[in-house]
Amino acid sequence: MENMALRLGASLYVPATRPDLAEIGNGQKLSEARSIIFCTEDAVLAEDLPRAMSNLSFTFPQLTPRANTRPLRFVRPRNVQVLEQIQNMPGVFNVDGFVLPKVTAANARDYFALLDGAPFTSMVTVETREAFSTREMEALRDVILETGANVLSIRVGGNDLLNLLGMRRTRGVTAYETPLRNVIDQMVSIFRPFGINVSAPVYDFTQDAVTLAREVREDLLHGTFGKTAIHPAQIAVIEAAYQVTLEEVEAAERILAPGAKAVFRVGDMMCEPATHRNWARAILERSRVYGHVPAGVDRGLTEPHVTLESARAG
Repeated sequence: MENMALRLGASLYVPATRPDLAEIGNGQKLSEARSIIFCTEDAVLAEDLPRAMSNLSFTFPQLTPRANTRPLRFVRPRNVQVLEQIQNMPGVFNVDGFVLPKVTAANARDYFALLDGAPFTSMVTVETREAFSTREMEALRDVILETGANVLSIRVGGNDLLNLLGMRRTRGVTAYETPLRNVIDQMVSIFRPFGINVSAPVYDFTQDAVTLAREVREDLLHGTFGKTAIHPAQIAVIEAAYQVTLEEVEAAERILAPGAKAVFRVGDMMCEPATHRNWARAILERSRVYGHVPAGVDRGLTEPHVTLESARAG
């Protein structure tokens, strides 16, 4: 997994019409966020798009240079035409990249052509009916590979996909108890073997930390990493699930150690370096970025050890 994909954590969407975008982008506000997405698409009404664009053009020059900054900064354009306008704004090189909306194999080349040669990364959002087709997703993957596009992650647009089915998220129910499970599993199996990260969809309820924590654990079990947050208080709950245990760190270090045995055991965990190296590298990176599960906390418990209330207090 690329380090930058792992650093995304909980990506917080922010409407591009907000007057405090520069403060947010520079980490002076919402400083708990590791990655911010300035949105000109679903979070902005069509009649407010000119105001959002003007706001972005005012904000970009105020952002600090992006090298080693937190948060990571992305912009979600409304379409290809809006992306082209944004790319021509002064100061745009202070953002890290773009979250491309409603991407399919048919329109991906249009987006990637605009970004070709530019120092930006992109996150590709899959949220149209093509997401339900294995053939279409394989075609999109092939376009990414053929063009050499700098794609950081595939984002699963859960609400748009459920809308196509006449559904929406339900309180107390994870994405993996809905038709989204099949879509997510398909995305992981199509993109992850080719080195392309897959990020999990948003959980719509801001007062339900228990289900959110359970869903993030299931995100990891299904092979995704990174998740959209709709409220700052969700960030700590999401990122607590990305912490690793000391046993996992020990196993990862021993797996990657020079001269490691072909098969060995850490506690009751079987370790086989030939098949566990990628896991081990990701564990050590997660340890560095997100830290360790606190002593005495059972990560399998239903109750999260970080609640929405404690996140707000922090």
